[in-house]
Amino acid sequence: MVILLNFMGDMILFISGQEIVIVFVVVLLLFGANKIPEFAKGLGKGMREFKKATEDIKREINDSSDEIMDDINDLKDNLTRIK
Repeated sequence: MVILLNFMGDMILFISGQEIVIVFVVVLLLFGANKIPEFAKGLGKGMREFKKATEDIKREINDSSDEIMDDINDLKDNLTRIK
């Protein structure tokens, strides 16, 4: 298994399955088996909060654009009545 990573624009770094296993072993030795699930849980919570925040921002932008379109349509109606 080879994973291709784009590193600093033009440099390409190849990581094999063996190197990934070594990285996981080093992480396991540094943090211990008990801490890894806590890190994964925290990462999952962070990703969930980020997704929720982006959805809130999208919803707010859509609501604002709907309000702006309503104002524009009202202005058009008022202008056609004046003519």
